[in-house]
Amino acid sequence: MKFPNPHDVKDIPGTEGWERMYPYQYQFTTDDPERKEYEEKTFWFYDGLHYPEPIYPFDTIWDEAWYLALSQYNNRIFQVPPVRGVDHRIINGHVYISPVPVEDPEEIGRRVPNFTERAGYYYQNWDELEAKWKVKIEATIKELEELQIPGLPELEDISVVTDAVGESKGFHLIKAYDDLINLGIKCWQYHFEFLNLGYAAYVFFLDFMQKQFPSIPLQRVTQMISGIDVIMFRSDDELKKLAKKAIDLGVEQAITCSQEWAPVEAALNKLPKGQEWLAALEEARYPWFYISSGTGWSHNDCCWNDDLSIPLMGITTYIKKIKEGADIERPLTKVRAERDRITEEYRALIESEEDRKTFDELLGTAKTVFPYVENHLFYVEHWFHSVFWGKIREVAAIMKEHGLIKEIDDIWLLRRDEIKQGLWDVVTAWATGVKPRGGAVWPPEIEWRKGVMEKFRAWDAPAAIGTAPEVIQEPFTIVLWGVTNSSLADWSEVQNIDDPDSITELKGFAGSPGIVEGRARVCHSAKEIRELQEGEILVSPTTSPSWAPAFAKINACVTDVGGIMSHAAIVCREYGMPAVVGTGHATKIIKTGMLLRIDGTTGIVSIER
Repeated sequence: MKFPNPHDVKDIPGTEGWERMYPYQYQFTTDDPERKEYEEKTFWFYDGLHYPEPIYPFDTIWDEAWYLALSQYNNRIFQVPPVRGVDHRIINGHVYISPVPVEDPEEIGRRVPNFTERAGYYYQNWDELEAKWKVKIEATIKELEELQIPGLPELEDISVVTDAVGESKGFHLIKAYDDLINLGIKCWQYHFEFLNLGYAAYVFFLDFMQKQFPSIPLQRVTQMISGIDVIMFRSDDELKKLAKKAIDLGVEQAITCSQEWAPVEAALNKLPKGQEWLAALEEARYPWFYISSGTGWSHNDCCWNDDLSIPLMGITTYIKKIKEGADIERPLTKVRAERDRITEEYRALIESEEDRKTFDELLGTAKTVFPYVENHLFYVEHWFHSVFWGKIREVAAIMKEHGLIKEIDDIWLLRRDEIKQGLWDVVTAWATGVKPRGGAVWPPEIEWRKGVMEKFRAWDAPAAIGTAPEVIQEPFTIVLWGVTNSSLADWSEVQNIDDPDSITELKGFAGSPGIVEGRARVCHSAKEIRELQEGEILVSPTTSPSWAPAFAKINACVTDVGGIMSHAAIVCREYGMPAVVGTGHATKIIKTGMLLRIDGTTGIVSIER
């Protein structure tokens, strides 16, 4: 497999100088021989799982946050024996990452006792420590919600004098912004406190099973830890409860009268039982409607509380299903029965009592830690992020008021340190009684960056660059991102075909078992899933918890990115429907309306135009 040399990738004409939009450490370099050699020998893959679109300068905050957090837990806190952290770069607005292996076998051996002691403490005390984690993360979210972003008054209140406050609103604006950013970074410290260990427990179990049964499909291993209830399904469950309540109260016709929330709310307010249903909706909104319409990683991902038309779509879907006599609940009994059958089948094949004991212990640990792998998403990427984006918009409103930016959304074109610099410009000008200089500096720069982002979006980012390793062994790369030697070969094969319309088959990971045929519906956002028809096959870059109601309509799911522990694969297993994930190019090859045959057992997508 040949991939481009990272230093040979050209700038897009008209974007020269784009590097200043991002932190300098993200740049591939040619002026440092040692770093240049490292970058060329390293294998980098495009992180489309988290960034299906080019990353905005401000949104880089979350990439910086997990760049630090994941790596520190791997390398400096738990000391995972075979891998350090994950290195990051940006090319033309697209994030590329690379796991950093520990190549010296002796060093791996030295790391093992540290990992065994430290990770072992967490595994042995998981429930107690996770309970403490919940307290920490909820306190952080509360602190964020209560954080005030002060405006700058013409004259400070007299209480500043009479109470001898000794501090100005200008100082508090700067402090509030610092607090806001620091809360975001702290939240992501908590994000990875358990996550690496959660995946590691699964990988340990997977490794044991593959040694016992070399030909076992990865899917069989994942099925053994399925059927576990997690709070990531709670938001969707609230929609189901609201759908049932609408029918019980007899207000379902008002709710289904429009796809937009405003006319639905107006219709409900005219009904005697409408107010009761609206009260139930209000009760569900906090915190369960802090669910992002996307992955939560982008400022563009509004949450349900920002646009009630999004959850309305799910409620409407469930009302229709109930009226048709369908069961809208996840088939947990069926999934758990199949899980238990597979577990017993493989356990019975293990010959030694010692190995059966190891099987029980590893499976038990994997089941214990697995809920966190999904649950943390609600607290961080959805609840925290949704509130965080709103606070940054408050900062943007002050910058707009003082002329540094023209529109609220212009703030996303600035790095977080540039915003801090701009706020200092604002508060010193306010204090002094002069005009901020930023009004002449930032608007033209932002306009140029908007044009650059448009060009970035049109660029066809290569799936990988640098030197591919002989064997990809890093476990998270495989189970979360779905990057293996086999998948890279499949992506490379498709990418090198001159006529995409000639492709009749895509290969990916067998995410969830089963075989179905149906028409494709390509969706990139929560808005687009409104178009989904009953029985169609969802084709998307990735999936989001906000899309859960879609799984009540579709018969299968296909994604561009992700491995067997990606969100799409997990959800499809819980809903008992086929999924093929990590195909690399599905949304570029498949068009809405195409007839597909999905084999979620082998990971093959057949395209019949």
